[in-house]
Amino acid sequence: MLSPQLFHKILGVAFSLLLYCAQGSDLLVDSEMEGVICQIEHRISRLERVLYFLKMITASGGKIFATSEKKADFHTTLTKCKEAGGSIATPRNPDENDAILYFVKSFNTYAYLGIKECLIPSTFQFLGSRQLSYTNWHLNEPSGKEEEECVEMYTDGTWNDKSCNKNRLIVCQF
Repeated sequence: MLSPQLFHKILGVAFSLLLYCAQGSDLLVDSEMEGVICQIEHRISRLERVLYFLKMITASGGKIFATSEKKADFHTTLTKCKEAGGSIATPRNPDENDAILYFVKSFNTYAYLGIKECLIPSTFQFLGSRQLSYTNWHLNEPSGKEEEECVEMYTDGTWNDKSCNKNRLIVCQF
């Protein structure tokens, strides 16, 4: 099975090649080079279809969301997503929330989101200290209980403040 890291690297190489050719470099793009580019595009397209089929990726708003099907605590999730060249999944609108929900429903488990409590109790923000511009809190959430500094997504797509040490589905965005 193709890992999200390998997929990300292949995609990066393909885009680099396409960018190089599109910038009008001195290198003449002959039919052989066009054939190579066409093969790369075809392989990437096939890999994307396989990953969609395996319920390992989905896309929304120009982002690709991916899971390894593994679970981890919040801090490990941050590390794993960064190692893969992405970041923890952070919904900024209903469509992106639905893209993450696809995995939560598919694997019938909760997932952490890239949102944390800031210094003001019961006030949450995107990682990197950006104010929330979109929320989808479950009824009576965030509850503000002690030690609930992270945010998880329920299987109905709503959010709950939760302790950061629970194991949740790893979902990253690229």
